[in-house]
Amino acid sequence: MTSEFGMAVHALTFLNHKGEIVSSEALAQNICTNPARVRKVMAKLKKAGLVETKEGLEGGYLFSKNAGEIDLGMVAGALEARFVSSAWKSGNPDMACLVASGMAGLLDGIYDDLDSLCYERLKAITIDDINGKIFGPDKG
Repeated sequence: MTSEFGMAVHALTFLNHKGEIVSSEALAQNICTNPARVRKVMAKLKKAGLVETKEGLEGGYLFSKNAGEIDLGMVAGALEARFVSSAWKSGNPDMACLVASGMAGLLDGIYDDLDSLCYERLKAITIDDINGKIFGPDKG
């Protein structure tokens, strides 16, 4: 998993709280990262229709959706996030040993199942829920 998911949730929560256009520089300062990384993540969120943008000197990002209707599964999907995976695979599918030839595929299936469970859990959490955990219910 990359840091993109955390950055995206942070950015959407901040934008929801502010209720106005926020520059990538201001978002980066609040997230504690650099503006280029923020722009990369925000481009994916814009493509998914989760944020709007305004060009120019007073430009930036705006969260104009209903925070109660945007769930974290949607955010993860916009980023094509994988929560459970492994870059390294044990064994070799061409080996005669059943353990060595079957382990990588078997573990990939387990990782896919776990990743699906993560997405299902994230669908139950909205940006409004995150906002409520930070500011308390009915505050923004």
